[in-house]
Amino acid sequence: MQTPKWVKKQKLSNDFEVIGAKKFDDYKDWIQDNGCYVLVKVYKDAKEIGVGICNYNHEILKEFRGKNARDIYTSIFSYSEKHGKNWFTRLDHAAYLGKELEKAELALAKGFEYVQE
Repeated sequence: MQTPKWVKKQKLSNDFEVIGAKKFDDYKDWIQDNGCYVLVKVYKDAKEIGVGICNYNHEILKEFRGKNARDIYTSIFSYSEKHGKNWFTRLDHAAYLGKELEKAELALAKGFEYVQE
């Protein structure tokens, strides 16, 4: 196997392989995280992003607000861990939150309208 060009000093493990990502189908491949769902909102006037943590009775449990994605997601995960909430039980759900927060941060910085997927 040829070493990928981005590899500099690292060594490849004996079982190293390149795995192509399969196309994700929004309907067939989606699995609900039983911990919570999130609502992301951009507050243009305050120049903040808010994330509502919701249960499946459609109650907003908490809202976390901040100026940037990293501050918000680290606050959410820290709070969840400290208080034993288990809001994010799936890694893909945490990745989705990061993606949406990055979109919201970009929309806030550039003055775009933010729409959550």
